[in-house]
Amino acid sequence: MHSFQYHHGELYCEQVPVSRIAKELGTPCYIYSHETLIRHFHAYDSAFKNIPHVIAFAMKANSNLAILRLMAREGSGVDIVSGGELYRALKAGVPASKIVFAGVGKTPGEIRDALNANILMFNAESSAELHALNQVADEVGKKARIALRINPDIDPKTHPYISTGLKKSKFGIAADRAVEDFVLAASMSHIDVVGVHAHIGSQLTDVAPFTAALKKVVSLIETLQERGLNIRYLNIGGGLGITYSDEKPPLPQDLSDAILPLVQGLKITLVMEPGRVIVGNAGILVTKAMYLKEGETKSFVIVDAAMNDLIRPSLYEAYHDVRPVNEEAGRRPKHTVDIVGPVCESGDFLAKDRSLPVVKAGELLAVMSAGAYGFVMASNYNSRPRVPEVLVREGEFHIIRERERYEDLIRGEQIPSFLSTME
Repeated sequence: MHSFQYHHGELYCEQVPVSRIAKELGTPCYIYSHETLIRHFHAYDSAFKNIPHVIAFAMKANSNLAILRLMAREGSGVDIVSGGELYRALKAGVPASKIVFAGVGKTPGEIRDALNANILMFNAESSAELHALNQVADEVGKKARIALRINPDIDPKTHPYISTGLKKSKFGIAADRAVEDFVLAASMSHIDVVGVHAHIGSQLTDVAPFTAALKKVVSLIETLQERGLNIRYLNIGGGLGITYSDEKPPLPQDLSDAILPLVQGLKITLVMEPGRVIVGNAGILVTKAMYLKEGETKSFVIVDAAMNDLIRPSLYEAYHDVRPVNEEAGRRPKHTVDIVGPVCESGDFLAKDRSLPVVKAGELLAVMSAGAYGFVMASNYNSRPRVPEVLVREGEFHIIRERERYEDLIRGEQIPSFLSTME
């Protein structure tokens, strides 16, 4: 059952009217469904129940402490890409033994913190990083467990900004030199080579790229095991897509059915890093129409949410369905409009050339499928305070991040003494 449905003439999140939350907290605001998050996590987890596995939620998709705590309570670990994400994950109670550290630019300080926390493993992305990991591990007197990230040169057929498995990508090590780098890693005194990692992109709507990449990785693992390397983990990354518009992405069970036959004989633990597929359709951004503007060639609905609140449309030209919160409004005649925000940029839009029921000033709109890469990519551009986040559980809603105030915008800033007067 979808947790965002119309009841009694208006949009609900679970058992709470969206309008009630907007009335109490104001707009814009993000709203997440607890039930949807739980259901999506277990759909993924149960699909792989027949093989030892670790789900490491890709917290880059949504890093709110409450969301991370919810994931951890259900048995999830996390995939992190920064020291800040490590800090958040530990604060949320995620077991360090289920934390995987990815990213091409780990600093010595970040590596040190992760080693001291005793995380599960690092996804190493280059021979230069291997040397850095070995050096820092030597300094702290530990061994760094690593999986080398392989770039299998597979086209995931997604947006180029979120395609990560091609030769021209900054991510991973070329498959044809992987054995050389694995041998190098195994020779280092403070490196423990435990796995192979491959992540080819995000918002994938077909399992074929997964299986094509995995066949290359399985062949590599067999070669490494023949050479005596004890490869215990296979990290297949994440990237399974969701429905934003008319996409028909595979379900987690479809992915499992496609890849498990390829890995059953390897005697490894499978590590997966789903993000969007768990949180994407579990959240919405609620905004209010402020002004209607008729231009010479276009009509505009000017709302109080902007690109600093949800940047995906501006950054990727991404599609998000937009629905009126009042069901009656959805029955009005349609017209074609751009939905734009108050930020001083031509790129500030949530939807372009969209056929929508006529919107009236003051009405609420729900921007759907905004749970992933929504608030987490928000900024204070134009000195706009970031918006609140809300978690709905059955008939109650809980504020999991307060709306920022103007005072928050200048926290940490200082005017030097030579500018202390206006003279």
